[in-house]
Amino acid sequence: MKSTSHSDLPLWVALVLTLIMIVVVRESALIICQWAGIEKAANIVGLVAMFFILMAWRMLIGLPAWLTRASNTLLVDSGFAFLPVSAGAGLLLFALGDEFWGIMITMLISTLIPLWGLAILANRWLNDTDDKDKTQNTNNITEQKG
Repeated sequence: MKSTSHSDLPLWVALVLTLIMIVVVRESALIICQWAGIEKAANIVGLVAMFFILMAWRMLIGLPAWLTRASNTLLVDSGFAFLPVSAGAGLLLFALGDEFWGIMITMLISTLIPLWGLAILANRWLNDTDDKDKTQNTNNITEQKG
């Protein structure tokens, strides 16, 4: 994996280039989804397309430092963008009346089950790595003694 070092770009240029890339991919996905008659899937299609573009870029060339720096800045500084949405969703939940508890239980279950499954997979993956490392270390120690 190669690493491209274009860290000499100013942060504002990196931010603008990153935002342009995001907008171009999202709008391209919207055009493709409108053509296919599934306009509502444009965001997820854009997300998946961006994932594959970035993975291919990373595997073939290596992601430039400016893209990583700009992405980190956007993610850290855009955390406050979700606060109004969360507050509005919280206010709407209390307007549900009798459906409130059913929706809350559904949200709780649909959040906890994937998190639980992810925790189990992560635990297995981490423990599997540890077992391989322990086996490899034991073999190395045995080879050094013998």
